[in-house]
Formats: sequence, structure tokens, C-alpha cells
Amino acid sequence: MRKSCVFALCALAASSAMAQKTVLTVAAFPAVDEIVKAALPEWNKKHPDVEVKVVSREYADHHTAMTTALAASSGLPDVMTIEYGFLGRFSQSGGLENLAAAPYSAQQFEKRFVPFAWAQARDERQGQTAMPTDIGPGAMFYRNDILEKAGVKPEQLTTSWTSFVEAGKAVKAKTGSYLVAHARDVKDIVIRTGIPAGEGIYYNAKGESVVGTAPRFKKAFALAKSIRDQGLDAKINAWSNDWGEGLKRGTITVQMMGAWLGGHLQNWLAPNTAGLWRSTTLPEGVATSWGGTFYAIPKKAQNKALAWDLIQYLTLNKAQQQAAFEKFNAFPALIEAQSGPFFDQPVPFLGNQKARVTWRDTALKIAPTRVFRNDPIAEEIVNAELDQVLTRGKSVDQALADAQRMIQRRAQR
Repeated sequence: MRKSCVFALCALAASSAMAQKTVLTVAAFPAVDEIVKAALPEWNKKHPDVEVKVVSREYADHHTAMTTALAASSGLPDVMTIEYGFLGRFSQSGGLENLAAAPYSAQQFEKRFVPFAWAQARDERQGQTAMPTDIGPGAMFYRNDILEKAGVKPEQLTTSWTSFVEAGKAVKAKTGSYLVAHARDVKDIVIRTGIPAGEGIYYNAKGESVVGTAPRFKKAFALAKSIRDQGLDAKINAWSNDWGEGLKRGTITVQMMGAWLGGHLQNWLAPNTAGLWRSTTLPEGVATSWGGTFYAIPKKAQNKALAWDLIQYLTLNKAQQQAAFEKFNAFPALIEAQSGPFFDQPVPFLGNQKARVTWRDTALKIAPTRVFRNDPIAEEIVNAELDQVLTRGKSVDQALADAQRMIQRRAQR
């Protein structure tokens, strides 16, 4: 009888201890979910009484779920992971904590991050709505074996957009390989070039569309049309099966994306092409970003103090930031983490290039730009109008005028 009582008391005590354990919820998408999980053993040494539950969904499903949760002010996590493309919409929703205000006082950390990433998470009305954790310095990945076969030098790809196209013509003529997967890839780089301070890609400081007036859009559309007209793009969308096959088989010569693409090529997109790829800067020395990840705290979160503590560990701890880069190719937004032996090591997959040094140099040159709530809508409209130019012969001027009108109409709703 006594043994039974002791057992019952022990079970009750264990149950009570479990009941007292705080559960902190983190909503994330691949591979950020793995980064958080890998960081927890060290963070939990400070917080042994906290159980962190990582709710992982695929990229699109995650952001759809977070959009719904913010709109309903329910079902929100304690820590919300946000990819750059959704940052404007989520920041301006009014549903995220201002991390610049007390008790967070995040502004004291501003100088520790690359300026452009910090600026992306700052909204004029809502304040500093998120903390940057990783960034995507723009890079050009190219098949060195194809260039050698065509007798084209790598610098011909980067000197100017004119030489870029001419190099593509030589590659196509001598090897049959396409210069790029899709002409849209070139447009995406050019429209991010020379954005005035205080403006975004699609909107000026007043929130007005610049698609129909900014020269960079006309240049981008004209260049994309030239590439399509000369048969230099494979007409393949990124992340499609055909795109993956093109990268594996060498029918695509160049892919411009964030520096993180190198890890994707090595680990799952084209692992059989080790040593064939190289990385360099974008044409004309353009320094721009491609994606990036942020952590935010919803205003309806249940455990804000713990959420802030975890976010600080994930974003401000040098060792943690470096580990995320080394293990998961998450290029650190924290400047002090952009140093050390790992950055100077040659990358075997890229022919033993010291590519990380170039990526770091690019990251420090990227100018801050603003993000806006309707950026995804503007991007969708611009891409649709470019398709009209590329496939239906619509004039560049008319396409941009129509895009301008539609973007303004959507902004007024």
C-alpha cells in the first residue's frame, strides 16, 4: 500500500512538473525549422523549464497560415519566421510587436547587422517589426566547363549587360546551351539596380508605383526581350523539374540568385556537377539581395519575453549564426559572424573558389531599400506584363503603362 502511495505521489509530482513547463511555439519553414531545432540544446541550457515546439510547414503553406492567423488574431505562434517576400505585408499588418520599443529596445543592435537587412524590417508606422537572421547576397553561378568549351571568359559575363548577352550568343552557337533559364531572371536583377534611397523596388517613398516611370524597368524589359528574341533563354521557370534537369545536364549556363543557391546545387539540385560551377558578381557589379529570413513576435503571442530571448540567441550569437551558415547555408545577417576560417576556405563544389569572400563583399555593398505591403501584387503584375512582351509581342512601353495602371488600382482598394 505504501509503495503504491509513493508511486502515486511520484507520478503526481512528475505530472505537476510537466504541467509547469512553459511551451514556446516557433512557426517556421524549411530549412529555418532545422536551424531552430539545432540551436535549442544550447539555448535550453539557460531555459531548462521551457519546451520549444517548432511548427514546420512548407514555404507557401507557412506564409498562408501566418497571413490567416494575423488577419484573425488567433492561432499565432510566439516566434514567427518571415521570408523577405512577405515582410512588407506582415510588417504593415499591425499584428507584430515593435521591437524597437520597450521592453525589447532592439535599436541598440542595429549597427551589428548589414544595413539593408535591418532597413527591410523597419516600417515607418509600425517600427522595427522583425530581426534579420540570414540574407541572400546576389551572385551569378555559371558552368565553367561550358564557358571553356565556348571559348568565353568569365569576365565577359560581368563587364556589362551588353557583354553578358554577347557571351550568351557565343555559348549558344558553340555549345547549344542556353545562357539563362528564363529571360525573367535578368529582369529581376535589373529592376533592383539603382533604387533611390527611401524607395522600394516597385514604390516610391509615398507608396506610389514607379513601374511606369523608373528607367530601370524599361531597361529590364528591353533586355529580357532581347534575350528572348535571340533564343538565349530556355523558357524554363525556376524550381520546376525542367529547371533542375537543365542545371544537372548543363543546358543552362548561368543562374543568378542568392548565394544560398550554391548549397542547393551541391546538396540536392545538381550534386553530380561538383567542380563544374563557379560563382562571381552580377553584371556591372550590381549588388542586390535575393531573399532573406526574419524573426518576429506577434502582438498576440503568449510568451513574449521568452520569444525575445530566443530570437536574440538566434540572431545575435556569433557562434550560432556561423553554425547556421556552415550547416544550412544560411548566410549570416550579423556582421561579426561574417568572418573566420570558414569564409576563407575554398569551396570544392565551386572548383575550390573562395566564393564566400565575394558574397560577403557583395552583402556589405547592398543599399537599403524599403519593402511595401503590396510588393507581391506588384511583382505578379510586372511578371504578367513581361510575359505579354515575351510571348505576345506587346510593346515594352504599353506593358509598363498597363502595369503601372493596374498596380495603382490595386493599391487604392
